[in-house]
Amino acid sequence: MLYPFTFKPILKKVIWGGSDICPFKGITPVENGVGESWELSHVEGNYSIVDNGELEGKSLDELIRSYGKELLGEKVMERFGTTFPLLIKFIDARDNLSIQVHPDDELAKKRHNSFGKTEMWYVIKAEKGAGLYSGFSEQIDAEEYVKRVENNTIMDVLQRYDVNEGDVFFLPAGRVHAIGAGCFIAEIQQTSNITYRIYDYNRKDANGNGRELHTELAKDAIDYTLYPDYRTHYKGHTNATVELADCKYFTTNLLDLDTIMVRNFSELDSFVVYICMAGKASIRDNKGNEIFVHQGQTVLIPADTEVITISPAPGAKFMETYIGQ
Repeated sequence: MLYPFTFKPILKKVIWGGSDICPFKGITPVENGVGESWELSHVEGNYSIVDNGELEGKSLDELIRSYGKELLGEKVMERFGTTFPLLIKFIDARDNLSIQVHPDDELAKKRHNSFGKTEMWYVIKAEKGAGLYSGFSEQIDAEEYVKRVENNTIMDVLQRYDVNEGDVFFLPAGRVHAIGAGCFIAEIQQTSNITYRIYDYNRKDANGNGRELHTELAKDAIDYTLYPDYRTHYKGHTNATVELADCKYFTTNLLDLDTIMVRNFSELDSFVVYICMAGKASIRDNKGNEIFVHQGQTVLIPADTEVITISPAPGAKFMETYIGQ
């Protein structure tokens, strides 16, 4: 019988990593230089491992192969097969990350036999003056894009946002973007590891070499549409489900709780992921399983679960994600 799963975090030490992930997740001793925690991953070579209950030690891949639609949902398997379609991460950037873009499904399938990458960011914490890039600040075309990369003026036409806790950005495949120094975010994305690097601030490695840029690949992947605002606007409410994103790849809601909430998923036909953003709570399902979760933990609710009851300590906050469309 399936139950709510937690997983061992996959910590990634990188040159640009900060020091927020371990304290946020309650991991001791604190490690510095951790840039990412892969919370729930079905990327080959980085399969998440169950951390609780009788299936502890099994990989997410083994769960999918053993339980299929009970875990994922029938509708989800029809679309994505035996791939878990989402990758959940925390990202802590001490330095600016490169400017990048991801291809959509069609281009990624053609070039890499992979899914594309649509994603979203939720800002958990931001240092004063920290910002990120999403989209363009003025209209350009593919030709101008190539010229601007070559003459180092691409940053002049990117839209930069100062960010604060709670800010949300939805990033469909094709949108140029980058996380800036001082940003600590939660990221929900399609399971895909394909990134085209557009610009890296002319940084050099220890041997004086710049990082590889994917100018030509990115040229055809970029959506050059200019939008007036690339930020997601939402109104927070306590003890309600507040929608942050809704697309064919995922639906994400914010739950800010100080009282018991019951969620009925009997008609959903999808797994549900809870990322605990603050506080702590117990989650009980209709099968009698109960799990206690705290800030920084991610929980996978199997698709065959019909109802869950979340009993929070005051100030508990979750992001809830499933395949809705």
